[in-house]
Amino acid sequence: MYETKDKKPSVVIKNATFITSAARAEQFIQPNKPMIAVCGKSNVGKSSFINMLANQKKLAKTSSEPGRTRLVNYFDFGEFILADLPGYGFARVSKGEKEKWAKTLDAFFRDKARIAHVFMLVDSRHDPTADDAQMIEFLHYHTLPFTVTLTKADKLSRMKLKEHIRAISADLYLGQENLLATSAETGYGKEEVLQKIRAIIDTANAPCFIEEEEEE
Repeated sequence: MYETKDKKPSVVIKNATFITSAARAEQFIQPNKPMIAVCGKSNVGKSSFINMLANQKKLAKTSSEPGRTRLVNYFDFGEFILADLPGYGFARVSKGEKEKWAKTLDAFFRDKARIAHVFMLVDSRHDPTADDAQMIEFLHYHTLPFTVTLTKADKLSRMKLKEHIRAISADLYLGQENLLATSAETGYGKEEVLQKIRAIIDTANAPCFIEEEEEE
């Protein structure tokens, strides 16, 4: 099979490692390379998504119990830092715990100059929740660049997946081209995500040129 000339390059991830966890704003790290955040509702498959990108099975700890990730977990992916954010929208936690998670997320996104991009994960099998819609509004409000990434695409037939992509894009008022469908089980969509990350890194590392007006 021949590669097309317009095939976009993708980032190569060789040895992703865990850095640290942060529970409070003062513990957030200040990376010297692009930082990409991963967010989504509890049990959407964030850990599996991260492990897929890292080509590892246990880099990010997965759990059958939703709501286990209550910290911001940082990983070094070579050319970029990945920040795994606490899952939102889990019903079986106290109001106080939800407020604590919300404050953590708000504090993290407040320093938006350090965030190169956000991958917002949504379960491809279900309609977006009110919490998902609220997160979209939050990202728009703070003008944070993001991509909606659909997880667990292997659970749907190809036709059903296309139908759900159309429905989810309509629910979130986004173009279908702004959604990437993935499966941590099969690796479906992984290459497209890696290509997107390459573009994000290149943009973040591009020098800023200040155009000066020519004197007459």
